[in-house]
Amino acid sequence: MLGILGLPTILARDTAIAQSISQKDNAANTRSQPLQLMQAGELSFPLWVWVIGGVVIVFIFLPQMGWILGLIVVGEREVGIVVKKFSLRGDLPPGQLVALNGEAGYQADTLAPGWHFGFYPWQYSVRKESVVVIPQGEIGLIIANDGKSIPPDRILGKTVPCDNFQNAREFLLAGGEKGRQLGILTAGTYRVNTALFTIITSANAAANGMAPSELKLYSVATEKVGIVTTLDGTPIETGAIAGAIIPEHDNFQNAQLFINGGGRRGLQEQVILSGSWNLNPWFVQIEQVKMTDIPIGYVGVVISFVGGAQDDVSGALFTHGHLVNVGDKGVWIEPLYPGKHPLNTHIMKVELVPTTNIVLNFSDRTEEHGYDSKLRALNVRSNDGFAFNLEVAQIIHVGALDAPRVISRVGSMQNLVDHVLRPTVGNYFRNSAQAYTVLDFLIARSDRQAEAADFIRTAMQAYDVQAVDTLLGQIEPPETLMQTLTDRKIAEEQRKTYEVQRISQTQRQELVRETSLADIQREVVTAEQGVRIAELQASAKVKEAAGEAESIRVTGEAKADAYRAGVDALGGSSYVALQLMQTIGDRNVRVVPDVAVNGSDRGGGLLDGVLGMLLWNQNKEAKEEKSDRLTRLP
Repeated sequence: MLGILGLPTILARDTAIAQSISQKDNAANTRSQPLQLMQAGELSFPLWVWVIGGVVIVFIFLPQMGWILGLIVVGEREVGIVVKKFSLRGDLPPGQLVALNGEAGYQADTLAPGWHFGFYPWQYSVRKESVVVIPQGEIGLIIANDGKSIPPDRILGKTVPCDNFQNAREFLLAGGEKGRQLGILTAGTYRVNTALFTIITSANAAANGMAPSELKLYSVATEKVGIVTTLDGTPIETGAIAGAIIPEHDNFQNAQLFINGGGRRGLQEQVILSGSWNLNPWFVQIEQVKMTDIPIGYVGVVISFVGGAQDDVSGALFTHGHLVNVGDKGVWIEPLYPGKHPLNTHIMKVELVPTTNIVLNFSDRTEEHGYDSKLRALNVRSNDGFAFNLEVAQIIHVGALDAPRVISRVGSMQNLVDHVLRPTVGNYFRNSAQAYTVLDFLIARSDRQAEAADFIRTAMQAYDVQAVDTLLGQIEPPETLMQTLTDRKIAEEQRKTYEVQRISQTQRQELVRETSLADIQREVVTAEQGVRIAELQASAKVKEAAGEAESIRVTGEAKADAYRAGVDALGGSSYVALQLMQTIGDRNVRVVPDVAVNGSDRGGGLLDGVLGMLLWNQNKEAKEEKSDRLTRLP
């Protein structure tokens, strides 16, 4: 096979031959050298003229030269697929498609871009194919049409060094296997021998029985996790449900490293997190699920169905379950705390355990958590033979570190309620009711509640559960008993009413008696005080009379002395006249009447007197009114 430098080589060879012939001619014709030199000087041209002329001749006669010289020109974005029509080396062995040693048929080696000589059309057929282009964000799948057979325990051909399937000879010599390949082509341009390899891209996916979306980079969404199932590898061990984690295969992107590391076929323990991955859809299948979300107020107890050792690490005191370290098979001793966790939910189960106080109602009421959906009011019988319904509210708490122990022992929170709490609470109240009457529950319910809380708290401690409190709700005794109690209560209340009324009447009588006594006492006091007042008044009057008598006596004596002195001074008659005038002046004694009536023969004296009196009275009233007005003036 001649390369692109074949033509210059031939030209150089011809030039050397021409020079050799020219040297022989020069040696033979030495004598005529001046003439030849002159002729050569007349016929010589610059070198560039000869080059241009040669190029023109080549392009004019190129088709004929290509057929004559076996010239094949391959473009920049092409690859030449060579088919040898016949060969002295014979034909290919049965079952072999591509020749490595020059046999007739498809050749392993391809033609790169350029000029190639020696590929005569009667011996070779060259098919020019476009290079394989894998766009960004896509992959290319490969089917090898030749190579060794895939072993029976495998379904995909192993990956061998072959420059991304661009070196067919190296692929075959390295033991490449026929059929679908583990290896893939990522984004880029490849010169592939399409006689040996069939490349499947999104452009020709439908023609090869695939959807174009299968040739895209596989993307795992945010807050999701990809659960992987591999389609090739060693079968999973007996009793196992998933293949163990194999290191260093770059999230199943390097399938051959997974196979070489002993990877198992089927469900895998390892998951793929969010992102874009170059995954071979013939090798892996991905199921996307949401990350495990542990809400605030809860912890997640992991029950793993796969893992290594199953050594119990719960301690000698915990004999009711089996706890293992994180990563082992069984109930993990450490819970998951609130947050999102990328767990493979096909190989492990997460049991949510509330770490806040939860209320469980033994009634028709159901809390939001739903654990008490199967609980109903308790039907108990008292020691007096009455059956009645009793509603109970039980408050419990499970600590975060106690949650794995609880789940290891009972399996789930619902089992804790159904298989532990319900029989514990129900049996206690059924048993304790035998010791009390219905009235004891109705009247002394606080005592019954305290007794129940103590008993249930002790009983639940054995299950690593804290019984915070036990509360009694509605008590529904029989209707006949309630009617009897109602009648009794009414009679008792009536009796109390009568007693209160009797006491009220007694108190009223006492009040009347006391009021009467108080009234009598008031009169007695009044009389006593009247007697005392009378005595005091009498004494005062006696003293007053004595005083007046003494005063009269003294006054009389003084007047007598004054009379004697006056008589002595004025004489008896003069002094008497003086005293009389003084008395008339002091007493305002009228000596002259206001109206004088005299008798006359006409009979008008009385009428004149009456009219005079009327006028005098009017004048007197006018004067008094005027005096009052003057008095009121400021």
